Amino acid sequence: MTARTTGAREAGARRRERVAAISVALRERYPKGGTALRHRDAFQLLVATILSAQCTDERVNALTPGLFARYPTAAAFAAADRAELEEAVKPAGFFRNKARSIQEMSSILLARHGSMVPRSMAEMVRLPGVGRKTANVVLWNSVPEVAARDPDIGIVVDTHVGRLARRLGLSAHEDPEKVEADLMALVPREDWAGFADRLIFHGRETCTARAPACERCTLLAFCPRIGVALAPTSNTRGRK
Repeated sequence: MTARTTGAREAGARRRERVAAISVALRERYPKGGTALRHRDAFQLLVATILSAQCTDERVNALTPGLFARYPTAAAFAAADRAELEEAVKPAGFFRNKARSIQEMSSILLARHGSMVPRSMAEMVRLPGVGRKTANVVLWNSVPEVAARDPDIGIVVDTHVGRLARRLGLSAHEDPEKVEADLMALVPREDWAGFADRLIFHGRETCTARAPACERCTLLAFCPRIGVALAPTSNTRGRK
């Protein structure tokens, strides 16, 4: 199957076949899944994921060792001086909102969950600063056996996954939850975590937002946008 067989009218069965081929190609290129955010436990991953919104994982990973040394527990974050916490997370951007979310989230963990990160989507998304993407990241990476059984758990959709889903013709939506629903209908549940992880790696390494390296893309044969991406015109990037 080639890119010419894809498009808006691509049959559901054919699209699922293409997704299966994409999954195999991604697995061969990126055999190890998992988040790139460094963490020791679910709480650290939750904080790191909140910090990663509109920030690179590399920058978050450079920030969190010192942050967690200074604030090692939910109790420490909850009791932190807000101005000092804002300064500590400032390199991640949007520092006032992120500091407030982390501190309020930590206070709720102390008051309602015995300092433990909840193990369900329903409880996770009640926490300040936590949406479906953050909850999916934390649950799939901290309690995968629980995530695999939770009917509310889905596929991580960050900016990379959303962009690649649209470029690969797997979703036409901009809204992350609609993209998530489209991918959940195409990807077998047992592959949800790994598929998203590998799309993220591919989006960072090859299918970047501004300059997709189509000439060396692992997914070249399965991508309906390759003609646009390789077109030798000055407007190519603007159309991406």
